[in-house]
Amino acid sequence: MSKINLRALSKDAMEEFVKEQGLPAYRAKQILHWIYEKRVESIKDITELSKELREKLSDAAYVSNLQLLSRQASKDGTEKFLFGLEDGESIESVLIPDEDRHTLCISSQVGCAMSCGFCLTGGIGFKRNLKAHEIVDQIIAVMKVKSEELKVKNSTNPVTNIVFMGMGEPLLNLDEVVEALHRITGFMGFSKRRITLSTCGIAPAIPELYRKAPHVNLAISLNAATDEVRDRLMPVNKKYPIRVLLDACRKIPLSPRDRITFEYVMIDGMNDSLSDAKRLVTLLRGISSKVNLIPFNPFAGSKFKRPSDERVLAFQEILVRGEIYTFIRKSKGQDILAACGQLKAAHKVKS
Repeated sequence: MSKINLRALSKDAMEEFVKEQGLPAYRAKQILHWIYEKRVESIKDITELSKELREKLSDAAYVSNLQLLSRQASKDGTEKFLFGLEDGESIESVLIPDEDRHTLCISSQVGCAMSCGFCLTGGIGFKRNLKAHEIVDQIIAVMKVKSEELKVKNSTNPVTNIVFMGMGEPLLNLDEVVEALHRITGFMGFSKRRITLSTCGIAPAIPELYRKAPHVNLAISLNAATDEVRDRLMPVNKKYPIRVLLDACRKIPLSPRDRITFEYVMIDGMNDSLSDAKRLVTLLRGISSKVNLIPFNPFAGSKFKRPSDERVLAFQEILVRGEIYTFIRKSKGQDILAACGQLKAAHKVKS
């Protein structure tokens, strides 16, 4: 009989496991606390339990851990982590420091099926969905690695914000992503306000996401103001064109303080004209939104180029005049291929 991975268990499943072991119900909450808040690596580390109980549980279960395969640091402080999974696949996570904020960009799939032309991850294809615990374990693993270092700097928050902007399309793994969100907020204590999910635009899944995980911050990877251009950049647009995608966004029951973020990767000569900016203003009219302009981050083999700073600023000016909150994202981690669209996780774990 194979052992049960305690990290893989939801709250209900953990309560059932504890019951099957003949233990009182409060033990479930206790074990979850040690896994998600104490970040233990094995059952023997749960010292609140007696030695005899730990040995008993170890006969029936174990606690899985991501394998840190490599860690790269950028000159700007960004760090990229390559993690190995139990089946030999690998994923990448990126920690982005910014003054008192430490944002962790996490993956939701091994690879990606979306094949966006400006994204390196799409070039490796789709391998499989991540389980909820594999998504959450990226946070736990990075927090474990960074906690001691940050204590030296008098910081107690190795990770303050979470963004689902790593490898994969979160809305194509919706059930596991929603379960991960519940664990991040319920077990780990992160505020929903500090979590953002980015999608390339799986329109039917957007209202479903808000039914299952209300108040999560949503970011839409738009990247074009016409279907003709978006079709070329993002194959998903042929199934869910801009009008369908924006209609889904308009149906989201946002609170007065909430805005949908529209991410716009700017590519020289492709989607960066002043006419594109004017069309974007028209498209987003009536949607409580803000726009993140992301100058393209180049990678080997890409046919696209980054626009000039002057072009980016002129584009931003038109959006601002159109009364759209607009920001230019400062690219970080380019020198280690950790910037937006540059994740690949080419390493294969040896079995």
